[in-house]
Amino acid sequence: MAGIDFKVVIPARYGASRLPGKPLLEIAGVPLIRHVYERARECTANQIVIATDDVRIAEVCTAFGADVALTRSDHHSGTDRIAEVAATRGWPRDSILVNLQGDEPCMPPALIDQVARDLAGHGSTGMATLAYPIHAAQTLFDPHTVKVVTDADGYALYFSRAPIPWHRDESLGAHEPLPQGVRFLRHIGLYAYRLAFLMRFVSWQPAPLELAESLEQLRVLWHGEAIHVTQALEEPGPGVDTLEDMERVIRCLETAPSIRPQQR
Repeated sequence: MAGIDFKVVIPARYGASRLPGKPLLEIAGVPLIRHVYERARECTANQIVIATDDVRIAEVCTAFGADVALTRSDHHSGTDRIAEVAATRGWPRDSILVNLQGDEPCMPPALIDQVARDLAGHGSTGMATLAYPIHAAQTLFDPHTVKVVTDADGYALYFSRAPIPWHRDESLGAHEPLPQGVRFLRHIGLYAYRLAFLMRFVSWQPAPLELAESLEQLRVLWHGEAIHVTQALEEPGPGVDTLEDMERVIRCLETAPSIRPQQR
């Protein structure tokens, strides 16, 4: 990562619809948001900012030494929250920003570096993300798992909650082996943006496809912009969407480095 300068912004809101107060939920005695912050500290970013709309989250994060930005509470997404932080802080428009979602305590730090490096290596592209191969039909048919199809150069053609691509000549069932010779990819919700592109993105109205699939990245494709997708170096651990996810996350964190003392 020598020569690549990037920042990580972790959006964290208190009012999650399925799990209110999620960033402050304790896992092994430590708030969820700190586990995410520690994953960011293990990558090579030159700056890490937690962006939140809630004073309670801000106070907890400040107490463990994080750089915290309080944002407006009316943002529709974490992307909008990141754009506000970038504008408020006056970051250069050529900055590379990585959006590490505040409910991903098991995101490998190597993937944070990877998505930033991938964007830096595609100079005409404004956005990059990662994907990982799907090997199980159950995953392919799960609407909570976002799938992505790319072109020959790794640029996204479409993202969907439906099983894509669809193999016309082979029956696809939820419990059948997947067809051979077809690459099925699970999208990983880790994004890198060039700041100039990010500011354009948040100025656009939500697109019809985005609203139908509830996938913000489809706004980019709707407006004819490119998203580069590269295969993740390793499979990320589970995120936290519901209380049922907690046991899986606890098992994942048992193999993660312990919380390091904050450097003062």
